[in-house]
Amino acid sequence: MNKTILVTGGTGYIGSWVVKMLLEKGYTVRMTVRNKNKKEKYAYLSDIADKSDGKLEIWEADLLTEGSFNKAAKGADAIIHMASPFTLRFKDAQKDLIDPAVNGTRNVLEAANQSGTVKKVVLTSSVAAVHGDNVDMKEQGLDEFTEEHFNTSSSLEHQPYSYSKVKAEKEAWKIHDAQNDWQLVVINPSFVLGPALAKSSDSESLSFMKDMLTGKYHMGAPELMFGFVDVRDVAQAHLLALENDNASGRHILSERTAGVFDAAQIIKSKFGSKYKLPVMKSPKMMLYLVGWMFGLTTKFIKRNVGHPIKLNTTKSKQELGLKYTPLDKTIEDMVLQMQQDNILA
Repeated sequence: MNKTILVTGGTGYIGSWVVKMLLEKGYTVRMTVRNKNKKEKYAYLSDIADKSDGKLEIWEADLLTEGSFNKAAKGADAIIHMASPFTLRFKDAQKDLIDPAVNGTRNVLEAANQSGTVKKVVLTSSVAAVHGDNVDMKEQGLDEFTEEHFNTSSSLEHQPYSYSKVKAEKEAWKIHDAQNDWQLVVINPSFVLGPALAKSSDSESLSFMKDMLTGKYHMGAPELMFGFVDVRDVAQAHLLALENDNASGRHILSERTAGVFDAAQIIKSKFGSKYKLPVMKSPKMMLYLVGWMFGLTTKFIKRNVGHPIKLNTTKSKQELGLKYTPLDKTIEDMVLQMQQDNILA
């Protein structure tokens, strides 16, 4: 297995697992970082590379700089593009979310066009590109969301993170459709949980779990439903998409849909009364009063809290052959890792 894969976002929560799995399978990984000299950011991946059959190369590139991925893409067999901001804390949605997501995707895919060697691009999108608000399902008269659906309810003002994902994915399909050199396979994970490889991470997934364990939801968990999926399964899906010649289109990833309170109950079943977990579901009316403390707008609460959601994951199982890790194990492994790395201290 001497193929060369260009990986963007390789030091991220999902990305680091993808890099680890590629290295262990013997690939040459060209990982892009903004600054090569900040070796502490990727030292743990260099350690993994030393112990594996693969080879790790570090290249400099910036999502917002046109042409900055061209050199790294030249000679690569495929690209896995994962670099995109995942943050709910931002000052300017256009500048902090939309521009890096859309322009970054454009720059990386243009590098694929220029390369002359890239045959496949695997893009990390999100289930946020499939739907915006949970109530979308009811409003569109659907029993479930599938890969055919695109988010139509998010905007720069409402759910801008979700808006950035749908804009970036649509840009990717537009660029793909205008050429014949490479195929595009898209991965659409739901809310990702599970252990992190890096000791420190600003991932929203880790923030969510930290808030849960340190008592932020102690008085009541919002009745919010998500799809949940293990970070290791998301990484595995990228490798399956890369290696399967028949993989095409989009793939929703979710082990199950569950609420915040359900996740808390799993923690309780594994760790007893060790943590200040939610004692109940928070009434929707109460959320209208205190939602601002959690950064929730009135519109978000109205359109998401208390609304069920169903995601069809047949394609990920049948086409990719993905086998899902049970949510109970995902959550248990994540809490154990956070304990071990003193993330809760």
